[in-house]
Amino acid sequence: MFTGIVEELGEIVRTAETAGDSALVAVRGPLVTSDARHGDSIAVNGVCLTVVDVDGGVFTADVMGETLRRTALGALRPGDPVNLERAAALNSRLGGHLVQGHVDGVGEILSREPAAQWETVRFRLPAGLSRYVVEKGSITVDGVSLTVAGVGDDWFAVGLIPTTLKLTTLGAKGVGDPVNLEVDVLAKYVERMLGERATGPGGDR
Repeated sequence: MFTGIVEELGEIVRTAETAGDSALVAVRGPLVTSDARHGDSIAVNGVCLTVVDVDGGVFTADVMGETLRRTALGALRPGDPVNLERAAALNSRLGGHLVQGHVDGVGEILSREPAAQWETVRFRLPAGLSRYVVEKGSITVDGVSLTVAGVGDDWFAVGLIPTTLKLTTLGAKGVGDPVNLEVDVLAKYVERMLGERATGPGGDR
């Protein structure tokens, strides 16, 4: 579990295809690797990855083919910056919101509108995700916990403050760039429970 508060702007060191429709990814992140061990979880652009090895500020992780297909990780190349966050500790402050690191879909940047103290960014929403996104609710974009400023059937908008623009990948991404999206898991639980209440367990009624 994560909070969507990026700890470090890391960098892809290398990617290598491995047998069985998967890849091995090496990521540089001196802060997040300072106490990392084999088996720990680190979110890379919002995708929860398991640490295989740590060496000199670089950690490696196996990425399954399913993850490569359902997220934007497959498009990353050596030198690309990435948002990094270690798994939350039970005694840590929840600065963002509850983030699983399980990407629900890949969106893309539709527009950017700079203002004096912030920037409004509009993203395309994949089909089927708009019902989980509400104005003033939470959404995770490339691992960054953000508050929804506006939403439509196939888009949503957020306001990015200078700190977010400077300390995450969202400050440098351009129109058309892909982003990993994770909607608020609480919305999915509510939908499931309300659906079961309406139809009853096991079928319609």
